[in-house]
Amino acid sequence: MANLRDIKTRINSVKTTRQVTSAMKMVSAARLKKSQDDISHIRPYTSRLAAIIQNLMSAIDDNVEVDYSRPVAESKKILIIAIASNRGLCGAFNINIVKEVQSLLRNKFRDEKKSDNVLLGVMGQQAEKMFKSRNINIDFTYHSYLNRPLYESIARLAAEFMRDFNAGGIKQVVLVYNGFVNAAVQEVQVQQYLPFYVPDAEPQTEWCSDYILEPDPCYIVQTLIPKMLQSMFYQVVLESVASEHGARMTSMHKATDNATDLIRELQLGYNKARQTAITNQIVEITGGAEALKK
Repeated sequence: MANLRDIKTRINSVKTTRQVTSAMKMVSAARLKKSQDDISHIRPYTSRLAAIIQNLMSAIDDNVEVDYSRPVAESKKILIIAIASNRGLCGAFNINIVKEVQSLLRNKFRDEKKSDNVLLGVMGQQAEKMFKSRNINIDFTYHSYLNRPLYESIARLAAEFMRDFNAGGIKQVVLVYNGFVNAAVQEVQVQQYLPFYVPDAEPQTEWCSDYILEPDPCYIVQTLIPKMLQSMFYQVVLESVASEHGARMTSMHKATDNATDLIRELQLGYNKARQTAITNQIVEITGGAEALKK
């Protein structure tokens, strides 16, 4: 009966685990819905802003340099920002970011790494633990921005990067994050944040000719680019947060299904063990009765 008791205890334990994973799945699903709404609001804004800047830049002389488009001559440092999560239980969400950063350090930025010109900033406590376990030095952490991603706070952080870039402290800023595709699919993205690069947008050659621009296109572009950079960084954080909730929801869904399968197997084993115990008891009783007759 000890074996039966052990199996019963394990069945109850797995049932409790299944309740937890099922609850976490529902919580992640609710948070994912809000994150998807946030992304659906920011994507059209940044896309349209990029299109406006692209069309305005087509009206600017090629010899004119705009802010944040070229690093300062004396700058040598490259800043990599790895955006992950503060919590675990989200499958390969965090480890994929860590592996991508390791790949960048081994390949693309190998020479800069050897000359100690690579800085690593991490947004996410889980990724920080993984980097430390791999003896990868971390220069900056920004974990608090993931707890409640607000545009005002993230825009201030983006402004710090822009100030360091203009002051010559940083030559390049690279973002590594999980781009949101859907609840089940997240793709690791490596995006150059600085120097500034206008994302692809359909050119509208007639756009500038339909309006009188005051004071001039160059001034307007110089004004819009900081807003564009802040919005881009905010969108990246929102994409990562939505990907985290999607990855956790998928992981908890799989964990719940696995717990259900395990309970079914344990229940079958319990029934077999119980049947065996009853059969043994019947055999013992029958044997005892035969012995008394003799």
